[in-house]
Amino acid sequence: MCVDTRTPGVPRIAQKREACSGLWHTGRLIDALVLLPDFSLIALGWVLCRYTPLDRSLWDAVERLVYVVLFPVLLFGSIVRNPTPPDALLHLGGVGLAVVGLGIVLAAALRAWPQPDPSLHASGQQIAYRFNSYVALALSERLAGAQGLAWTAVLIAVCVPLCNVAAVWPLARHGGQGYWRELARNPLIIATVAGLVSNAVSLRLPDFAATTLQRIGNAALPLGLMAVGAGLRFGALREGPGLAAALLAIRHLILPAWAIGLVLWLALPAEQQAVVVVFAALPTSASAYVLAVRMGGHGPYVAGLITVSTLLAMPGLPLALAALSMLR
Repeated sequence: MCVDTRTPGVPRIAQKREACSGLWHTGRLIDALVLLPDFSLIALGWVLCRYTPLDRSLWDAVERLVYVVLFPVLLFGSIVRNPTPPDALLHLGGVGLAVVGLGIVLAAALRAWPQPDPSLHASGQQIAYRFNSYVALALSERLAGAQGLAWTAVLIAVCVPLCNVAAVWPLARHGGQGYWRELARNPLIIATVAGLVSNAVSLRLPDFAATTLQRIGNAALPLGLMAVGAGLRFGALREGPGLAAALLAIRHLILPAWAIGLVLWLALPAEQQAVVVVFAALPTSASAYVLAVRMGGHGPYVAGLITVSTLLAMPGLPLALAALSMLR
């Protein structure tokens, strides 16, 4: 509710409009600041790796731990805790797949981009369509409460398998590794499929098991983000600046605009529209770096892209919501 601060000589309606405008700008500022903890953790990893005894050898082990154990546990636990209703899979999930699918197609088309090192595209193309699900959950709860969390869980459950498959394929091909073998043993894909199958058979974990998995998964985000910072080389983006700009434009310009058009065309409920647009405007996933490193890709290039993506999303998320509000 907007507060009516009565000022002599100013009409009451104008005063209420001004108060509401102030609250709107405050809300957008809060949405932007929600990304500061993520970027702070990336910066902390960079400082720890370069200016303390916690050097590169330690962070190599941390990357393996996050990739093989922590991120898979987090994915599995999130999907099991948020069962996906069939009707939501068809409607909201279909919109999410349309957003991610466009990113995958456009990123794949950039393979023809002239570049000195083919590993840049194989490693960096995932930046265009992967998303930071932790930021998604935080913002969706603010926008639509518990229902917003449930909608975002649907988007995550439907889109994570497609994103992981699309991310693994170029890296496996570039590294000369068997594609299907890499998919079959990829821990992120295994965890996602296991979570969806568990929901399909209505598996419910005992409380102690669910709590244990949740606590293990809680360690994934901070360690994963600090591992990104530890592997960061700001100069790495100079190796393919044009490709980097194109990938980031897909992630932060094309996909949000595409999502706004979709939700307005489909006339989704207002809160669902906001959740989908936020989903399309998210910063890219921190696990993209871990995947690139573990599969022999160009880790520093991906780390630089993740950092820039996080910075772009800070103003990009509130701007995308503002554009939706104006066009609605």
